[in-house]
Parts: sequence; C-alpha cells; structure tokens
Amino acid sequence: MATQEELFASVDALLEEAPQLPPPAERARLREAAGITQARLAQALKSTTQTVKNWENGRSEPKPPRLEAYQRLLAGWAAKYPPHGPTPTPAAVPVPVDPQPQPAPETFAGPAPAAPEVAVSGTPAPAEPEAERSVARSTATSPRPARRHAGPAVGTGPYRHGPLAVLDGDGAAYGVDGIVLDCPAATIPQLVEWALTESGLGAPRLHRNGRDADPLIVLTAAAAVKLGLPERLEGHEQRRSLRLDDEHPVVEQITRAQWKLTQRGFGPWARVYRPAQAGQRQCVQFAVLSWDALDPRSWPGVAQMEPADVARVLGLYARRVITPRGSTAVSGLELMTALRPPTRAVQDRSTGQWVSAHSPGSLGTEPVDPAPPEATPEHPVVVGSGWTGGFLDEEVFQWVRDVDLLSAGECLMPFAVGLDLNTAFLAAAARLTVGLCAPEHVQRPVFDKKIPGSWLVDLSHIELDARLPSPFTPTGKPPEGPAWYETHTVAYAQELGCNVAPIEAYLRQETGAYLDPWYDRLKTAYVDTLADLGVTKDLDDRAFLTAMEQHKQTDPGMAAVLAAIKATVKGGVGKLRERPQGRRYKEGERWPALERPTWRPDIRAAVISKARVNMHRKMLNMAKMTGLYPLAVLSDCVVYPSPGRSPLDFLPYSTSGKPQPGAFRLGPTPGLAKVEGVQDMAWAVDLMEQGYNPARHIKGGDATTEEGE
Repeated sequence: MATQEELFASVDALLEEAPQLPPPAERARLREAAGITQARLAQALKSTTQTVKNWENGRSEPKPPRLEAYQRLLAGWAAKYPPHGPTPTPAAVPVPVDPQPQPAPETFAGPAPAAPEVAVSGTPAPAEPEAERSVARSTATSPRPARRHAGPAVGTGPYRHGPLAVLDGDGAAYGVDGIVLDCPAATIPQLVEWALTESGLGAPRLHRNGRDADPLIVLTAAAAVKLGLPERLEGHEQRRSLRLDDEHPVVEQITRAQWKLTQRGFGPWARVYRPAQAGQRQCVQFAVLSWDALDPRSWPGVAQMEPADVARVLGLYARRVITPRGSTAVSGLELMTALRPPTRAVQDRSTGQWVSAHSPGSLGTEPVDPAPPEATPEHPVVVGSGWTGGFLDEEVFQWVRDVDLLSAGECLMPFAVGLDLNTAFLAAAARLTVGLCAPEHVQRPVFDKKIPGSWLVDLSHIELDARLPSPFTPTGKPPEGPAWYETHTVAYAQELGCNVAPIEAYLRQETGAYLDPWYDRLKTAYVDTLADLGVTKDLDDRAFLTAMEQHKQTDPGMAAVLAAIKATVKGGVGKLRERPQGRRYKEGERWPALERPTWRPDIRAAVISKARVNMHRKMLNMAKMTGLYPLAVLSDCVVYPSPGRSPLDFLPYSTSGKPQPGAFRLGPTPGLAKVEGVQDMAWAVDLMEQGYNPARHIKGGDATTEEGE
C-alpha cells in the first residue's frame, strides 16, 4: 500500500505539470467567439495558418514557446466567452464523448419523459425541464449513453446543432462535432415535427439571396425498421422504382399527417414538406443508409461506419460543400443554384413593395431550350423539328496510340506511368464564360473566342503529329469534315495557327462566369480536405508524391469526404445534360430534368471542351520540352513511357529544379497532376496490341478511371 509521502509526491508532480490545452473543438470555438481568423492568430503567434488549422483539428500540438502563449490566449478567451448554458458542477460532469461509441441496445426511444442526467459519481442530477427534451448525450462505454444538455452551439441562429443528424435505432441522433441528441419520435411524421421544431438542425444559406438548407436526417437500418420502413426496398417494383409503394403504411402516415412527398416519393433520398407559409419553408430531407443512399463510389465505406462517424463525414461535407440533398451529382447541381440564386428581392418604386426579380449572373427561373446541335437526339427540339444537322460531340478523351507508332526507344523503357489531373472539370470551370440566355442562330459568322456557343466548322484539314490525339474529337482521330464544336475547341484550332471559317453557329450574347463561385467553393473544399490528409500546397514534388501514397490511410472518413467532393464535381457537370430515365419514356417527350433552368448541355460542353483542350495543350508542351509522347489517354489520365517508376524521372524541370510551366506539374490543386498508377511498359504495350486502353487499367486490379475525377 502506498505511503502518505508517496501519494503527496505524486500529487506534487501533477501540480508541477504544465496545464493542458482545451480540446481542439473548444480551441476553434474560442477563436471564433473572439472574432479572430486563423490567419490573424497565426500572425500573432508567428506561425502559419495551416499550423493553426492542425491545432484546431487535433492533428498536431503547439510546442514551446508558442505553447505557453497559446495557453494564455485560450485562458483569456475562455474567461470572456464561456460555453453556452450553465456549467455543470463537478459532481455532475457528463462522461466525455467516446470517439468510438459502443452499440446501443435495440430499443427505440418513445415519447416518454427524458431520463435524468447521469453523473460520473453515479449521483443523479436534477430532472430536466420539458423545454429541454432535445438534449445532447455523451457516449460512454456503457450500453446506454449518458445524457447531458447540448454543449456549445456548433451553428448560428436556429441551427445551433449543425446541418444534419444520423439517427440510430435507440433514438440517438448523432450530429456534428460529437453532439448527440435525444429523438423521441416513433413515426416519420413525428420525426419531421421534431426535426423542424426541436432539433436545432439546418444550415444558413450560402448566398444572401438564397435559402437556408433544410435539416437532413440520415436513417440507419435499425432506425428505418423502428420507424416502420423496410430495412431494404422489397419487391420487384420497389427495387426498380427505388421508392416505397404509395400504399405503404409509412406513406399513408405522411399523407394523414398532412405532409407531402415530392414526385420521386419515399426512396433512398426523400423530401417531406408542407407548402411554405409566410415565406417559411417546412421541409425535411431524409437519407436511408440501408437503401444505398450513399453510393460507395462517391462515399467509400461510409455506409458501414458507426452513426457518429457517418455524421462526422456528412457534416464536414455539408460545411465545406453543401448539405447533401441526394446523390453527389444532385448536390453538385444544387450547389450551383445555391451559390447563384435565380432571384433577388427588389423594391417596386411605384408601390414600395418588395418583389422578386431576376438575379444578375444567374440562369433565372425559366428553362431555356438548347440549340438543336446542343440537344440530345430524343429532345423535343430535335424530334419536333426533324433536325438532321448533327450534334456537338464534346466529350473527354478515350484514345490509344497506334502501336505501329511506338519507337524502339519507347518500347525499351521499363515503366509506364499514369498521371491523373486533379478535378480536371473543376479546373476547366475556373473563369469560364458561358451563355446566360437562349441561343441565336447566325449564318457565316466571324469566329470570336469570347462568345460562347456552338460553331459548325471544318477542322479536317488540320494536320497534327499522329503520336498525339487530335484535340477536336473524343476518340483522338482527326475529324472527317464539318462538325459542330464548342467555342473552346475552335479557339484552340486558332491557337494552333489554323484558319477557321464557321459555316453557321448558335451563339449566346448574354454571358457571365456562372460557375465561378461553384469553382471557388469546391476548390477550397478539395484543397482543405487534402491538407487535412497531410497533402499541403507547401510540399515539394517528392514530398507530395510520398504524401499522396499515404493520404487515404491517414483518415478513412476524411478520405471519403475527398472522394465525395470529386464525385460532386464530376456528377454536377454531368447533371447539366441529364438524359430521360424510365422504360415508359417515348422519344420526343419532355422529361422532368428539362423543366429546370440548370438543364444546360451547352455549359456541360464548354467545361468538357476546355478540359480536353487543357489536356492536349499540356501533352503538346510535354512533347516540345521532353520529346515524350503519351501512350494513351482516358479522360484526365494520361500514360507515359518512363525510365523510372516516378514521374520525377520524366517531367520537365528547369536547371534550378522548378517545374516547367505549360507541361504537366505535380501538386494538390485542381488542374495539377498526381500519380494514377505505375506498371511495366511490356504490360502497357500488350494491352495496346489487344485494343485496350492502358489508362483505364493503370491503377492495377483492373481498375477504371472515373471520368472527370
């Protein structure tokens, strides 16, 4: 048994230890409460903004002498800005949140009164008032989590608990930053009422003329079953339509409670609403995990995570991108509108009343029909007019060099190295001028690269090196006569020194950089998420390659956020030309996507055209600087022969060691390159001889490159 002297010595040692910093989330809260930016704090502590970010997300800790200064600053802020709500007494301090919560028993919390708060000492705290029914619960190692009042708000105004919650079968709603709310709802209508009136969920608008994001409730399989939903969609009709039958009891519950469902019904992503009253929306979004709401290609591994981890991943995506409202493609399209709202409030001078008016730079509220060559073959504009004049074919590269054009020196190279451009579509969207109005038909126009549109022009006479793909077609084969091209493709022909003489065109005179805020937000999200995974912009090329090899293992949840951001870019661009769905569709009929202003195949064509031109320009510059030519290209992945396993063995650098501008460069920002994969050169040649594209399989494991990633 320890002596009194030994115990006193141990206590004295604890007293002499330096005080510990508050948790990372509290550090961020204190700084934000003081109104200080991370950049300003970094300047005061003679550090960097990224270092402060690392302190606030727990990736690193400050070292002396900054440690003492940081402690002093946080202590001062803590005295000025205490957490919201009463500070619990030492006897009733809640158990800390366990980052890996234990599974709760299969009991669903009904509308019974809230249980008393559980104290560490085991002494029950006073009962909570009815107004505080939605309480946060700290997850302990016991089967039933202990309960506590909601801690510091994670949002502003009415959205104090963040944008979303993940509901388990025990009535625990896991939110962002580790918060856990009690949800007493036993039916979907009760859950809707709780989400709108008690949960404190939602997110503020991304643009002052936009609208706030609706609360998102994500249902685990256990929660779905407890609410009367099937664990999985059953029956041929439900699986085919991806929705519940209209006669399902849950759908009938929703109807009896005077709530409505959108036309897509109650499926993996559902929206339950009532018509807005006095300008106030009443709408809740739902996602059902066991119905494959989270596509594993966009959200790898997330559906199998614990509810708290699902909330962390989706919450971070919501903060950096947008609260998910469907697939990542849907979210990508919704983000465009959220950042460029179609209307704004203006005051009518004659009446003094505020009315809705068009917002400059937006796509407006009414859909615009495309020009016939910009449409799809089944579009009413094409079918109704009998159009036979051809269509735009602005798609990504899918090209393999003719094996006969490989030199002996290339065949003797030991390796084939694949380079992948980061979010190539996003890079192409930067400062992209697009049309904001309906097209005008013009005969024999003079080409102007500043006017977005579609041009009928003959580029078949342009001769280029056969070891490079033609920049004018997705296949890389030279065009065979007049064809329709987007402005950027024709402008690149001019850049290559060719004379272009358009035969006719469909042009848009009202223009703007519609996608600029979309680009800015997604670029920031992408770069910040990569930085959280240890891939920062200040790394040299060798360190960058090392960090990219390890980044997916650093934090699987953060890696899933990164994958979702990339899928948002690709899917959002794809949604601009969504095709009809369903076996009942008949050619020439309008389909639902045509009724939205964001059905704009011309904008999609502009993004892809610019991305393809950017890729070709880099390949051409690489040939001029290094004499190297690609073996194959697939979308934003290009494969080169290499004397070594690293791109450092063949990329061009100056004598000072800096990357040469104009060619492929390594880095973490959109448009820069990373390694897609490395294989033996003999492997690549063998695939080429069989007619396969090495760029599709360069990762190994018969992987394919996602277009636009």
